[in-house]
Amino acid sequence: MTLEPGDPVPAVEAKNQRAEVVTPDFSEPTVLYFYPRDDTPGCTTEAEQFDRELESYRDAGVAVYGVSTDDVESHEAFADEYDLDFDLLADPEGEIADAFGVDTSRGAAARTTFVLADGEVTAAYEGVDPDGHARDVLGDMLDDGLVALD
Repeated sequence: MTLEPGDPVPAVEAKNQRAEVVTPDFSEPTVLYFYPRDDTPGCTTEAEQFDRELESYRDAGVAVYGVSTDDVESHEAFADEYDLDFDLLADPEGEIADAFGVDTSRGAAARTTFVLADGEVTAAYEGVDPDGHARDVLGDMLDDGLVALD
């Protein structure tokens, strides 16, 4: 079952596209979005839009991480091709997806986004439309008073 608002956030650790071990700090405002596959149309749209909005996310003090069941090498090629400036976490065994209750029954993570802060889930989005999602999530965070732009 997918984590819901109010649920505690599990601690996770994974390698990013540079093969560096990353342990996100979920006590700080964070967007953790799961996507099915690197370099596919919807996933590319979503990643490019999160990257386009990244300065606004950072101005609001929000970290952004993308997660898929692709490996480090796939993430590296994807991040390089689209010049992505945020961490893509490799989850080839689906351990992070399992910890968040994200469905991987079709061999890839279902498109799901979590907004996290103070060690708990503050919002969860399932089955999202990748086009416009990055802007919508930031707008919701601002509207909910979770963050403010400097």
